[in-house]
Amino acid sequence: MNIVCVESLGISRERFESLKAHYSAMGHDFTYYLDRREDEATLADRMREADVAVISNIKLPADVLAQCPKLRYLSVAFTGLDHIDLAYCREHGIKVQNAAGYSTTAVSELAVGMMLDLLRNIVTLNEKIRQGGSRGTFLGRELRGKTVGIVGTGAIGTATARLLLAFGAKVIAWSRTERPEVKALGVEYMPLDDLLRQSDIVSLHVPLCDETRGLIGERELALMKPTAMLVNTARGPVCDIAAVGRALIESRIAGAAFDVFEHEPPLPIDHLLLSTNRCLATPHVAFATEESFAVRADIVFGHVDEWLKQ
Repeated sequence: MNIVCVESLGISRERFESLKAHYSAMGHDFTYYLDRREDEATLADRMREADVAVISNIKLPADVLAQCPKLRYLSVAFTGLDHIDLAYCREHGIKVQNAAGYSTTAVSELAVGMMLDLLRNIVTLNEKIRQGGSRGTFLGRELRGKTVGIVGTGAIGTATARLLLAFGAKVIAWSRTERPEVKALGVEYMPLDDLLRQSDIVSLHVPLCDETRGLIGERELALMKPTAMLVNTARGPVCDIAAVGRALIESRIAGAAFDVFEHEPPLPIDHLLLSTNRCLATPHVAFATEESFAVRADIVFGHVDEWLKQ
């Protein structure tokens, strides 16, 4: 088998060389690349002879897949699969497997970190003191005692709920599937509209699919308190980005934090969410920690090993 890892995945050359020796001992060829190239021509060139390919969140459309006639297995170093043409894969017998669970801690920690910044203005105050300023009359707010609505109680949503409970927040939830272990934490499930009305902070943790695309739009934002805040570490299109931008600019919600957008950063400098200081923005980094990448490599190449044994 010809196994190709089309990008670095944030792991070292030494780790790749160890993997190469591992697959060579099994009688397979292993090729890796230490850079990340997202253009379709390069992707097709790198994957053209692959039976097995490893890729993260680089968009992989049918046009590229059609140039890879030998491809039979994709080990995806990412939780979501919405960047891959799954219909083409099904039609052509290409098995696709994600790396669920590798970034659960990383994403939940960033979500809570964003909430803390929205409440305490850490980034803004850092800039203020560097410019010679002082506290003035600024008063922050505490996470303890706030009602946080978790939208989607999969692994990441549940991990976020656990952290929030440790901070002393009240946690409520809406999810397409209600989980007994979440209820056992003392989290109350309720309809989404009720969650939006009651929450001081709404944190999104749903996958992107037809049912969740545009889940938070004008109507939903209108249900939120004017003092409420929205945190999105899930997928950008779960929100109507323009509607969120308008709600921030018009002070219909107090703040927002986004790690994900309608497309991957870099964003245009005139992007609506960047036009207001009410929005904290990071360039899709929630999943990206040293620890999560090490776990991800274990999962991804473990999946390759399992598939090769079949």
